[in-house]
Amino acid sequence: MSYENEMTAHNTPVGAGDEQSSAKYLDTSIAGDLSDFNSLELNCFEENYLHTVSMTELYDTVYENRPPIIDGLLYSGLYLFVGSPKIGKSFLMAQLAYHISTGTPIWNYKVSKGTVLYLALEDDYSRLQKRLYQMFGTDSADNLYLSVSASQLNDGLDKQLESFITKHIDTKLIIIDTLQKVREVSADYSYSNDYEIISSLKKFADNNKICMILVHHTRKQKSDDSFDMISGTNGLLGAADGAFVLQKEKRTANAATLEISGRDQQDQKLYLNRNPDNLIWELERTETELWKEPPEPLLQVISQKFSESSSAWKGSPTELVSWLGVDMKPNALSLKLNINAARLFNEYGIRYSNRHTHSGRVITLHREQQANASSA
Repeated sequence: MSYENEMTAHNTPVGAGDEQSSAKYLDTSIAGDLSDFNSLELNCFEENYLHTVSMTELYDTVYENRPPIIDGLLYSGLYLFVGSPKIGKSFLMAQLAYHISTGTPIWNYKVSKGTVLYLALEDDYSRLQKRLYQMFGTDSADNLYLSVSASQLNDGLDKQLESFITKHIDTKLIIIDTLQKVREVSADYSYSNDYEIISSLKKFADNNKICMILVHHTRKQKSDDSFDMISGTNGLLGAADGAFVLQKEKRTANAATLEISGRDQQDQKLYLNRNPDNLIWELERTETELWKEPPEPLLQVISQKFSESSSAWKGSPTELVSWLGVDMKPNALSLKLNINAARLFNEYGIRYSNRHTHSGRVITLHREQQANASSA
């Protein structure tokens, strides 16, 4: 198998021992040994078949890396962005879209550059032109695309978005402003329907490895929990990966708070102030410091070795232990790297793969880019 082919398979199950994990992983077994396919095929057609993964198999799998869109704030998946009408949600959406499309940090948070599609469905192009010019002047972005019309959820929106992503393969973010504009007028507003709508859009975002933000409104009733103020049932937040809530104490004030909650990320509260001249939201302070994982010594050792030698390494787990000079068993080292593969790439720009071949397991390390995180 060629080195290039090995580097393209990032989600292949690998074993800490010498045994290949079961062929329950249909998507990865096709690319490798098909000897167990028949048993999997039979299992899938059993009447009460339930696909399961053991804890050992879970640890033995190298999962695909999904770096943050905005480090510490925004990740791939589906988010709700809610606030009362005319509070400044669309200005903040334009700000996020511009920073991601240009790759420039926002509020000192690092940004991963990519194409952005902004569906500004409550605006027209004339208003968008004036708003963007007031905010950013003549500094335009070639990969920020805007539209003021789109199909509804059950009437072709998914095909429109799929077509856009096909043409722009580096798409990082799609903003739908607002959810109500793409929802059917006669739609059922029950918990199950809310959950189904968000789940379908989340599935689209996950399948295409992008971030999608749905702009939505808050309800009039006040609550001690800001996220209970999201208009609609709890099905909206329950199915989403996270949510942002923008609030003001006084409608005429420029000061606002932005609360953030999401899966696998720290809850945060940001205190913002809108510049009255260009209407850009500026960060005044954060309520808590952003938590950072403590350093992982093994990853630091690998990064150091790469800074001293070439940009690629390939060999067995035993050979890797020897090359790194660490006091670890080969199996333990493999498992640790399986679990920390995404972090190794995000923090140090080093891609890791662990493949099972007929001659044994082969680990590949390859520096692809400069690290995204500040620990590099």
